[in-house]
Amino acid sequence: MFYGQYEHTLDAKDRIIVPAKFREIFKEHYTERFFITRGLDRCLFVFPEDEWKTQERRFRDMPFTNEQARKFNRIYFSGAVEVIGDKQGRILIPSFLKEYAEIKADVVIIGVSDRMEIWSKEKWSQFFNDHLGSFESLAEKLLTKKE
Repeated sequence: MFYGQYEHTLDAKDRIIVPAKFREIFKEHYTERFFITRGLDRCLFVFPEDEWKTQERRFRDMPFTNEQARKFNRIYFSGAVEVIGDKQGRILIPSFLKEYAEIKADVVIIGVSDRMEIWSKEKWSQFFNDHLGSFESLAEKLLTKKE
């Protein structure tokens, strides 16, 4: 559903413009609300409302008696905010999420199938450069059928 990589800059009010391709997807699926939360590797995850509900059920079903599940859910859900884009397609990045992702001004927004990710430009460059060389070996490990 979400694919590609786009560079944007936060405006003076800490808003970013959601890429036009992604806004089209929201319109096609009649989605107005979506959720931003702490992601892995110091990025932010952005889910359309229906996908958020799927993720929420999945994580809610983890037993609260499991210490790791409690820790994960506390960090993940305490960082979640519901957002609705304005008429120009901008969304506000709350300061605590901006700090978590180490976003200063320039961001990279990437599509990762069921979600968008928002990265500081520096963090994304570092992640991409550090892991591009292992792309083929990752594919081999993850996509090879086990018999």
